[in-house]
Amino acid sequence: MRRTFDSGELAINGGEPVRASPWQDNFTHAEEEVRAALQVLRGGYLSLFEGSHAPEEPFSFWGGPEVKRLEERWAGYYGAAHAVSMNSATSCLQAAVGALGIGFGDEVIVSPYTMSACASCVLVYGAIPIFADVTLETGSLDPDSVAATITERTRAIIVVHQFGIPADMDAIMAIAGQHGIRVVEDCAQAHGARHRDRPVGTIGDVGVFSLNVNKALQTGEGGVCVTDDDDLRYRLALIRNHGEAVVGPAGYENIVNMVGFNFRLTELAAAMASEQLAKLDELNRQRLDCVQYLNERLARFGFLRTPPPCPHGDRCDSCLSTYYVYPLRYLSTAVGVERSRVVELLAAEGIRFYPGYVEPLYMQPLYRRKAAFKHGYPFTAPENRAIVTNYFEGACPNAETLHREQMLINEHVRPPHTMEDMADIVKAFEKVFG
Repeated sequence: MRRTFDSGELAINGGEPVRASPWQDNFTHAEEEVRAALQVLRGGYLSLFEGSHAPEEPFSFWGGPEVKRLEERWAGYYGAAHAVSMNSATSCLQAAVGALGIGFGDEVIVSPYTMSACASCVLVYGAIPIFADVTLETGSLDPDSVAATITERTRAIIVVHQFGIPADMDAIMAIAGQHGIRVVEDCAQAHGARHRDRPVGTIGDVGVFSLNVNKALQTGEGGVCVTDDDDLRYRLALIRNHGEAVVGPAGYENIVNMVGFNFRLTELAAAMASEQLAKLDELNRQRLDCVQYLNERLARFGFLRTPPPCPHGDRCDSCLSTYYVYPLRYLSTAVGVERSRVVELLAAEGIRFYPGYVEPLYMQPLYRRKAAFKHGYPFTAPENRAIVTNYFEGACPNAETLHREQMLINEHVRPPHTMEDMADIVKAFEKVFG
């Protein structure tokens, strides 16, 4: 029987809301970042990159001291051989695809339930993204769907650690190894997350992190790649910094995809990012405390599925999720109330949830019309005409279910919110659902 929610105590019906005070912004910078930024400003040079192979000091193909310091610290924190900073995680994704030599005639398996750049980065080099489904429990790629999607043209998998919950990298790396496929890890939402005691981003060939204003670490915009491969590190740097002007003087032979861009990070952003990185463990601890509080108290509602701590379902101690947001699955059939109504009820109580995450990417006009560039390229390129795409409704049922029916997204788990703030979320559910 469908609930009516006609109680006069509910805020949506004129009652007093659970929370009237505003939620705080997720500002993670403080005096440390201010001092670092001022030091760069007073030094005069806001960037020290030079788009050539043999620059004069202090300019360099590799950037200035703050960029180099950030990359050294980032690689050290994650236990990677190399880090290459860029002006955004979108740039990092694009550079990763290019560095792996992917192009026309190639397929790359991607998630449909993520930010659009995770698929469009493939199109930039003339390759075709093929969508694999996600698991309902994590929102990350389902290894079984990945395996079913592989063809003789598959060259790479872009794995997104959705919501900061590590994907099942054991299974995905086994599939990649069996077929000789490269792996890019999108860790934009997963700073500091771990899978089987390994930091995400260090398991595949290239890991990508974001410094966007919405992320756990933020410098406004920015991104960092990590890799253990010396050649991939150089190729990432070439794509970052006008590689076509560098490979000749450098005597570098493998110039496929080495048409470079200006993906360079400024000294200012790099200095701030170094300070942010030093805070990551504490920022993550605050998020984890908030998530644990909510999980323990919302688990009693049979129509909610709280986020899992790891992708394996065995609650193992060797995985760590860092929860970019708080993703709840809402089983509307158990209550008989549409998700949109629940969002309205909670919003009236002062608690902001968002219905779903992104619409599956294959529903975007770009994919439905198969037209990214002029004349329908890269879809109409001769090398790609035999590729069978899955850009249709029903292609990835789990992603569609999460988007349309089951997922509730909340951002209040971010610092500087406290357990008192989390208590308001619990009170709102208790008030609305009893």
